[in-house]
Amino acid sequence: MQFEVWAPLTGRVALRLDDATYDMARDPDRDGWWTAQAPAGDGSRYGFLLDGDTVALPDPRGRRLPDGPDGLSAVVDFEALAPQRVPSPGVPLQEAVLYELHVGTFTPEGTFDAAADRLGHLTALGVTHVELMPVCSFAGRHGWGYDGVAPWAVHEPYGGPAGLARFTAAAHAAGLGVVLDVVHNHLGPSGNHLPAFGPYFTDTHHTPWGSAVNLDAPGSDEVRAYLTGSALAWLRDYGIDGLRLDAVHALADGRALTFLEELSEAVDGLAAETGRPLFLIAESDRCDPRTTTPRAAGGLGLQAQWNDDFHHALHCALTGESQAYYADFAEAPLAALAKTLTRVFFHDGTWSSFRGRTHGRPVDHRRTPAHRFVGYTQTHDQIGNRALGDRLSASLSPGLLACAATVALTGPFVPMLFMGEEWGARTPWQYFTDHPDPELAEAVRSGRRREFAAHGWKAEEIPDPQDPATRDRSRLDWSEPEQPPHARLLDWYRTLVSLRRTHPDLRDPDLAAVRVAHDEERRWLTFRRGDVRVAVNLSAEPVTIALGRNGVRVLASWEPLEHPGPDGRIHLPGESAVVLGP
Repeated sequence: MQFEVWAPLTGRVALRLDDATYDMARDPDRDGWWTAQAPAGDGSRYGFLLDGDTVALPDPRGRRLPDGPDGLSAVVDFEALAPQRVPSPGVPLQEAVLYELHVGTFTPEGTFDAAADRLGHLTALGVTHVELMPVCSFAGRHGWGYDGVAPWAVHEPYGGPAGLARFTAAAHAAGLGVVLDVVHNHLGPSGNHLPAFGPYFTDTHHTPWGSAVNLDAPGSDEVRAYLTGSALAWLRDYGIDGLRLDAVHALADGRALTFLEELSEAVDGLAAETGRPLFLIAESDRCDPRTTTPRAAGGLGLQAQWNDDFHHALHCALTGESQAYYADFAEAPLAALAKTLTRVFFHDGTWSSFRGRTHGRPVDHRRTPAHRFVGYTQTHDQIGNRALGDRLSASLSPGLLACAATVALTGPFVPMLFMGEEWGARTPWQYFTDHPDPELAEAVRSGRRREFAAHGWKAEEIPDPQDPATRDRSRLDWSEPEQPPHARLLDWYRTLVSLRRTHPDLRDPDLAAVRVAHDEERRWLTFRRGDVRVAVNLSAEPVTIALGRNGVRVLASWEPLEHPGPDGRIHLPGESAVVLGP
């Protein structure tokens, strides 16, 4: 078997394989690369000795770390995993309803296999894709996954590579696509051995997480190839259907041809090679439509991006919150929501008080399809970055939760749900870690408390990320979906997803065709998607709304409703929603 590693700053490299050591030779055709041939098979443990060191480091491209990031790598025989592969259902992004979940807290067991056992719930819900939060290896057993340090390896406590392969096959067999969240803008602080091998990081730029990943300094060609290769490996070797790219605005990249363009081109090439509709979804706070503009038109070529502006407007309309980045949306939240439903971004060259400057760029809503953007009422970030990790269900009535779901699932964007929201889960989603390093653990604990102390929270009120109870509280309670009031809300979600699937107007990508009316004072909003009308009443008081036409009937309503009369008016109870069609 051939072993190879990029170590350009090293004068000598040896391969430690099981109990044997093999000298590695410089590759004459690739600068900085070292190679060696040695007998190995599935499960063989190996690492690299640099410049005569006696402790072997894991392979930067290692696919399995059985003992965690500080242990040796293990060979993975992907041909042995291949028989498990099941063809993807191939649902394109414009037809998708995404479901974000965290493997470690989706079930009590916190494994891929346990999550696969719950896929029947998702198929009954009607979603099309499972979006997994990051699963690459990180230090400790429990965490969100954004402190990963091995972009090619699968976190062993979840089930390792074989577990991910089984989960993906089970999802495909159930008719579900799989999306994986990956992090390219930083690596975790514990168990990161990449700097020993080469210039994976640079001090040319600085990020909130320390030195930036080297995307534009000397040596960056190989670093880009390293990250692109890992992305393609998830799609190719596991049959995953798409990637969600974390915080692409934090990618420090000053090159003319950006890393995101290179990655987009590579993924499109793999899609053409395999005949599968692969896609990339960005998380970006730039409010820049060029992120999803095709490369041929001067954009980065990603297929979609999260739309936080839509979330912020809807959140303010539902809760009345106005702190931090919610401030601009809270001044007139229904007007803000109406703008995002028709123009995508609220900040499209407008003043952002949170940033202290103008922000964003307009979307050409007449040419840009709506499925370039993902809409949601809750995400792991928007819940977990709150002091107590409280979901909307902790403070809103079932009726308002139903209104939120109605706007997201019948609106123009690709909808995404966060695990448990479909039944109004009462379990919080809190920030939790399991850092083995005591100093790092204390730094994370005290840093989070300082952060929220600035907003008036007492230190003892902030959950300790290192306390196992914090993680335990964040696990879903699977007894809830069958109990009131959760069961009713779950049925409403199923109804809305079904309507989206059966009514083409609700999947129409034409943003210019969306029409919105609202009353800020009386707190109602209605919008039109082709022949479908949607109305929500966020007030506790009933309202009468003129739909502007007759000949429509109630397709679904949160509260029992009469069909509109000949005058086209509908009487909507407080905190309720309705979907109407011809």
